Amino acid sequence: MPGVQRRCARGFTLIEVLVALLIVAFGMGAVLTSLTSAADTTARLREKSFASWVGFNQLALVRLANNVPPIGTISGTRLPDVEFADSKWHLQQTVEGTDFPGVVQITIQVRHADDASAPAKPKTGDQWLATVFGFKGAAINSPQGTAPPYDSVTSGNSNPNNPATPNAPNAPPLSPTLPTPTPTPPP
Repeated sequence: MPGVQRRCARGFTLIEVLVALLIVAFGMGAVLTSLTSAADTTARLREKSFASWVGFNQLALVRLANNVPPIGTISGTRLPDVEFADSKWHLQQTVEGTDFPGVVQITIQVRHADDASAPAKPKTGDQWLATVFGFKGAAINSPQGTAPPYDSVTSGNSNPNNPATPNAPNAPPLSPTLPTPTPTPPP
């Protein structure tokens, strides 16, 4: 028809708007999923860090004790739960012998305490959050059982066969000799 003008439609159709909303909804779902995953990961790492600190604290207590712990595993009533960072932590300490006499390996495992009667072994699906390893020896000795000659300097004993003894023929001087400064005349 020659006299009729056609109007061009501007805007989006209902189908186009629904498809755009569907794409935005899927995008928002993916963003929320990744944010939730990041928050869970952060909380898990925080728990693992606290558990490691509890384990290292227990290892330090064992190392500071005067005696070497007996070989075996202890937990429960013999190793009470620890309260740290508003949580209760269950510990399990395992002491094993090594190839070196007088030296033991200490393994400390840490997890959240479920209740007052937390079992020594984790239940199915439950796992230790941190495992800490350390060593403790019965005594400190120098290699091959020889004592360093530190006492000969203070007691005045001299051993001519030991070069670290001050009166030995080839002994180094006790203090380095420094050149004597000469005063410079004022200008």
